[in-house]
Amino acid sequence: MSKKIILVTGSSSGFGRLTAEALGRAGHTVYASMRDVAGRNAKNAAELAAIADSDIRPIELDVQSEPSANAAVEKIITESGQIDVIVHNAGHMMFGPAEAFTPEQFAQQYDVNVLGTQRVNRAALPHMRARREGLLVWVSSSSSAGGTPPYLSPYFAAKAGMDSLAVLYARELARWSIETTIVVPGAFTRGTNHFAHSGRPADEARLAEYEAGPYAGFGEQVQKAFAAIVPEDADPAPVAEMIADVVNMPLGERPFRIHYDPTQDGADVGFTVLDRLRAEMLHRVGLSDLLKPAKKA
Repeated sequence: MSKKIILVTGSSSGFGRLTAEALGRAGHTVYASMRDVAGRNAKNAAELAAIADSDIRPIELDVQSEPSANAAVEKIITESGQIDVIVHNAGHMMFGPAEAFTPEQFAQQYDVNVLGTQRVNRAALPHMRARREGLLVWVSSSSSAGGTPPYLSPYFAAKAGMDSLAVLYARELARWSIETTIVVPGAFTRGTNHFAHSGRPADEARLAEYEAGPYAGFGEQVQKAFAAIVPEDADPAPVAEMIADVVNMPLGERPFRIHYDPTQDGADVGFTVLDRLRAEMLHRVGLSDLLKPAKKA
């Protein structure tokens, strides 16, 4: 295994933190990015940096800020000379009826979950393309092709947008010898902070109409139903271990998409069909070389 320089976004908690820890234990240099490293995330940053026998370096990065993304990447390049892997993990969830969220709240979800990846890519990809080497790992969601419980529309719509962006980036980077793996976790009601920190609708009046009408108590009903299908022993840690395994694989042998879903909501079937259809179209138009990264010259 060759030691790699890795940037993991959204490393303060959840999948991001677990992934940073797993990659650090695997012997890589991990830049664990998060907002407000010196403030509210100071404790999380210190805990990551203190993990024994690992090289985890907390770094300030707000994916909603282009200057912040640029500064973080420049710091990594200055310190380590390169970036080998980016793990696009930063994300945020909102819970409630779609109609009660303002357009600005939907825009904020897209800003974090979709545009955040674009800011980081635009900062880091010129360095990867110059070397004709690299790996992008995108943490998607089973909701984009599997079961989709109601009241999570801003998050699901943004995650679907991110997944589509990941697919197209894979094609546009293959000839630069930059590889893509999309990770598709299922639902976890424990072990991440998605539900605990989820946002709520800003339009309280519109929300009240739902809660007083035929959808009275529906939010609680959804959460109970959602939790009921998640096995008691469902653990998000294997997602991080799978990412570490992918990072350690050689160029050209990494899977395009991997799944880990204890609830088995069918996303593995849905994505298999979608990815096959997309691949067949590339074959039809003579662009099948885009399905695998070019070997580095």
